Amino acid sequence: MIEARGLSKHYGERAAVTDLTFTVQPGVVTGFLGPNGAGKSTTMRMLLGLDRPSAGTALINGVSYTDLQAPLCEVGALLEARAIHTGRSARNHLLAMATTNGIPARRVDEVLDIVGLTDVARKRAGGFSLGMGQRLGIANALLGDPHTLLLDEPVNGLDPEGILWIRTLLRQLAAEGRAVFVSSHLMSEMALMATHLVVIGQGRLIAETTVEELVSAAADEHVLVRTEDVPRLRARLTGPGITLTSDAPDELVVQGLTSRDIGAAAAELGVILTELTPQKASLEEAFMKLTADSVEYDARGVA
Repeated sequence: MIEARGLSKHYGERAAVTDLTFTVQPGVVTGFLGPNGAGKSTTMRMLLGLDRPSAGTALINGVSYTDLQAPLCEVGALLEARAIHTGRSARNHLLAMATTNGIPARRVDEVLDIVGLTDVARKRAGGFSLGMGQRLGIANALLGDPHTLLLDEPVNGLDPEGILWIRTLLRQLAAEGRAVFVSSHLMSEMALMATHLVVIGQGRLIAETTVEELVSAAADEHVLVRTEDVPRLRARLTGPGITLTSDAPDELVVQGLTSRDIGAAAAELGVILTELTPQKASLEEAFMKLTADSVEYDARGVA
């Protein structure tokens, strides 16, 4: 389990993180979201003991990372996949990490197989593509078979097959009872990968919730209706709290009624519907709405 309790970090007069409190439970993938400059990387660095908090505590399994007896075997981290000795082969890089942490050499070959780098294990890491380097960084995080994982942008540089692979892997690791904390700017992928979310903006907690709850709470649902008899249906679908909009002559976007209500009204009128589709907002739409006041770098209105 990962716990941030009143976590703050100041760089001079600038507050990067302010009074941040959240929990990452084992058994689920928890997504870490926020606009650029929100403080995500700073928070992860404090959790891993790389930055000292100005206030508050960062705990992993109840203790500070610096007090863990075997850090690599308890916490796997990916903050910068390319932070490797470029002259070493992938296998030698992992072997050096394993040797200095008391991890059996056989584990090196196991993680190389898990991340799909067995065939290039003896090639120099400096010649790896971005995606291959990312896989090596993930292998390094898995090396100690840790119960807790912190991954910053793990899908960066991966192709579609690689993105599917990391999504499946992280969900599998969580299903094994591990705590998985992962940041990403790819909202569509986070919606498929994560169950819980921690959302921050300008260094402060905005929401700690589930993907489903965030989408439901932050976005309006509507129903897309298509018919050749829009005027008659429009006249029937009136009332308090109902909003009707249209972008085409044969289309209505209805808010405030369910598809069942609309279908019943159309049947009463004898109106034939060619489409009746409930539309749920995406995680991206919910995230943009939730963090609209916390965006540090906003390009809207720039020519």
